Amino acid sequence: MDETDVIYDWNLRGNHLTPAMRAVELHDETLRDGIQSPSVHDPPLAVKQEVVRLLAGLGVYSVNVGLPGAGPRAVADSRLLVETVRDEKLPIRVGAAARTHPSDIRPIVEITQQTGVPVEVMTFLGSSPIRMYAEGWDEEKLLALTREAVKLGVSGGCPVSFVTEDTVRSHPSTLRRLFSAAVEEGATRLVLCDTVGHSTPNGAYNLIHFAHDTLIGLGVRESVKLDWHGHNDRGLALPNALAAIEAGADRVHGTVLGVGERVGNTSIDQMLVNMKLLGHNEGDLSALSRLVALVSEHCCVPTPYNYPVFGKDAFRTGTGVHAAAVVKAEGKGDAWLADRIYSGVPASWFGREQEIEIGHQSGVSNVRYWLARRGLPADEAVVQAIFDRAKVGNRLLEEEEIHAVIRGVRG
Repeated sequence: MDETDVIYDWNLRGNHLTPAMRAVELHDETLRDGIQSPSVHDPPLAVKQEVVRLLAGLGVYSVNVGLPGAGPRAVADSRLLVETVRDEKLPIRVGAAARTHPSDIRPIVEITQQTGVPVEVMTFLGSSPIRMYAEGWDEEKLLALTREAVKLGVSGGCPVSFVTEDTVRSHPSTLRRLFSAAVEEGATRLVLCDTVGHSTPNGAYNLIHFAHDTLIGLGVRESVKLDWHGHNDRGLALPNALAAIEAGADRVHGTVLGVGERVGNTSIDQMLVNMKLLGHNEGDLSALSRLVALVSEHCCVPTPYNYPVFGKDAFRTGTGVHAAAVVKAEGKGDAWLADRIYSGVPASWFGREQEIEIGHQSGVSNVRYWLARRGLPADEAVVQAIFDRAKVGNRLLEEEEIHAVIRGVRG
């Protein structure tokens, strides 16, 4: 059976608002921007190492290992993570954040020299008029900081990305001058940031196009890449990232579970899911659920029950109609069908499975399926007793409650 025999996909039919989605590099900021969240715990170093390993195994292009300029502990942690990538030959590139200040950039240069691994200097500078007004900065100061920072990183043997904070609210004339200065000094990436979560998909699309055209005008578009770094204050981080990709971004940033300042960043796990569903990631993403669970546990970030793909209820139902359809699909001996009959996301691709529970909206098919999955006899007396118990409740039954009903019937 071909997929097109049973699914008519309106996502792929008719007119497109924008060009078709394409493959893109992903960059993880969980261990830097993510742990800046006021509610997130900084995980143990061994957990950070495992996060990097899992990201590498999932095909993530690069990872930010920290902000070494924050102090000796940050330097030591960042260096160990770089050494982990080097010694274990992990297929992932490393970067580190820095203000446009020598005291932040020098530790990254030193880590590069000590480890032999080229650590990407991701040097950031506020560029919006509101920030310039509050800080008392003018463009000449920004230009001087940009040139000094990029030059220092390049001279130290590091690849340098120039990061403009609040890019999406910055004036194009300021951005042109800053981008030109950064490129002249040797920056090989420009990172466009929606630092305060102001952007809409249209804004992300417009900004990427502007930067793309600016680099073409400078004659360096082939050698200088464009990144998108978004936040989720308007709940638009994921669609903004997808719009940035469609507009021509080469790399998109995110964090596991979307952790980060205020309400967080683009969720890199959701980016991986969507790139897979769009056909631009052929890798094995079954370990993605492990990564999400690891970050949730050790960063003390509860995963919402309705969080896409990795929430408790993502593939779980107690509704009779839904459950019956899944049971019938499985009855045809077709796991592919059962994984898609009531789900737009195949659970098995991401280390999950369809789950049928028993509750007040369930049918007897829920009960029979639940018992069969656990190898328990499904005689009619037991099935009816469980069904009757569920119907007088107002929620799904817990496993122990169901076993108590079974014991009551069988004595």
